[in-house]
Amino acid sequence: MNKLSTPLSSQQWDSLNKLTDELSSPQLLWISGYLAGHANARVQSSTVAVQEPSSVRVITVLSGSQTGNADKLAKTFHTRLQELGYTAARLESMASYKSAQLKRDHVLLIAVSTYGEGEPPDNARAFYDYLHSAKAPKLPELHYAVLALGDSSYEYFCKTGHDIDLRLEDLGASRLHACVDCDVDFEDTAAGWIDEIAAKLPQSGKVAATEAIAVQTEAGAYSKKQPLQAALLENQRLTGRGSSKDVRHIALSIEGSGLRFAPGDALGVVPANRQDRVNDLIGALQLDPSAPVPSASGGEAGLERALLQDYEITTLSRPFLEKYAALADAHELRSLLDENQRDALRDFLNGREIIDIVRRYPLNGITASQFVALLRKLQPRLYSIASSINANPDEVHLTVGVVRYESHGLLRHGVASTFLADSAEGNLIRFFVHENPGFRLPDDADTAIIMVGPGTGVAPFRAFLEERESSGSRGKNWLFFGDRNFNTDFLYQREWLEHRKNGLLTHLDAAFSRDGNQKVYVQHRLRENSRALYAWLEEGAHFYVCGDAKQMAPDVHEALLGVVERESGQDRAYAVDYVQALQSAQRYQRDVY
Repeated sequence: MNKLSTPLSSQQWDSLNKLTDELSSPQLLWISGYLAGHANARVQSSTVAVQEPSSVRVITVLSGSQTGNADKLAKTFHTRLQELGYTAARLESMASYKSAQLKRDHVLLIAVSTYGEGEPPDNARAFYDYLHSAKAPKLPELHYAVLALGDSSYEYFCKTGHDIDLRLEDLGASRLHACVDCDVDFEDTAAGWIDEIAAKLPQSGKVAATEAIAVQTEAGAYSKKQPLQAALLENQRLTGRGSSKDVRHIALSIEGSGLRFAPGDALGVVPANRQDRVNDLIGALQLDPSAPVPSASGGEAGLERALLQDYEITTLSRPFLEKYAALADAHELRSLLDENQRDALRDFLNGREIIDIVRRYPLNGITASQFVALLRKLQPRLYSIASSINANPDEVHLTVGVVRYESHGLLRHGVASTFLADSAEGNLIRFFVHENPGFRLPDDADTAIIMVGPGTGVAPFRAFLEERESSGSRGKNWLFFGDRNFNTDFLYQREWLEHRKNGLLTHLDAAFSRDGNQKVYVQHRLRENSRALYAWLEEGAHFYVCGDAKQMAPDVHEALLGVVERESGQDRAYAVDYVQALQSAQRYQRDVY
């Protein structure tokens, strides 16, 4: 190129020549990639591509996950990068990611979930807060892409991923790819995102695999797509006569299966919908039960069978409502979907299901295939495993709260909980292990643990204690349990008392909210034991919480902050930093839902 053919001014041309004379070959390659990406951003601001292999100085695959899905996807993508020749690519959790690394990374690929009311996962909280603080640096050299995981039946679908994506843009970073949302049935979307990102990164001297890498969401021979089918061994009601709750102890056979799991993992149960609800839907739609429709496996099935086994027919989501409103003559429904009507929509959806919408806003002339196209695939439900494989090698146990209630004149049923509760011993159940690496016993079996598990949240702690007993662990164990009534709702009472008697449980503190004049919850017991609790933490104890994410978990978190503030004699800021340090060190772990 000569000076006459360039669009640069004379001053710009001279400056460019002076700069390039001073640069080495690798630096020239880097600047060419940077400028190409910068030029592309001017043309198409939403995404940019990294142009040269040498421009990719550091690639980090970063994950933030509550249940482990985002972590597994990040691991899959990291494997793909290794196959593409990026052997120096880093895989890291947001919990351990150092803020200073942001300015050193050149490509940041993020998989992050949202839980609760638009909250970041526990292991992503520190990263999220730092990124949104005034301390976050400008990042003009960073290229990034975000895969956002969520559940579209929740109001703040994929909010954490969206927040991170927009904040990185605000800080001057350049998108490799627009933020992609993944619903509960995320495998195909995630696989597509991985392929598209990989295509924007140049190969770096090694032959890349030409076939798309499968998104691995479960380890071992059994998975979400290929679950184990085994017999229900035990279906025992744990709550006593007169209890307002129906909680079941479920035992499933794994004899000879080779299925493995660790304390803290969950079991994905593949349920079926209720026959009466399927009949209601088919009747309301005036459709032929045998009409052929696409099945979840990719073939065809009759409508009745597909609604029983393949599709979600209860939970309402915004995407369903938007598609339904487009087909139905439903001005009220379209009005509720307006962005300014979020509160009204939330109130309207409360306690309603798909059958309510079908009856309220009839669809005239819809075909069976058109209707199932509106539905999500039926998803497995996750339950914390309540047993240790070392203590019970041929069984896996669950603690299941059965959901039944009446709303808007109709009896409602939890899909998986009533499926299990209504199953007879000997029935075949399909299930798989869902690994939960963010909820694990300490590596050192002599480390003390503090467990807070009200209601069915106590399930993983039953597994923890069975594991510690079978391994001969000498670590101290402290359990905080809570429920409504001592006489009817003290789940696994005999086991806890036996563990207390034989010394496996160092302390057992229970709170029963309906037994006294004033309601008492587990957070009250934490405050009552603040001195001993803080002493355990100072000695290195790990702190675990399992159960309700909306009220219990925030209340317990607040109580923990109060314990640290009170017993340390320091201020609130110190307590916040202390608890955050526990989380970063994986000494404060939560499995909340």
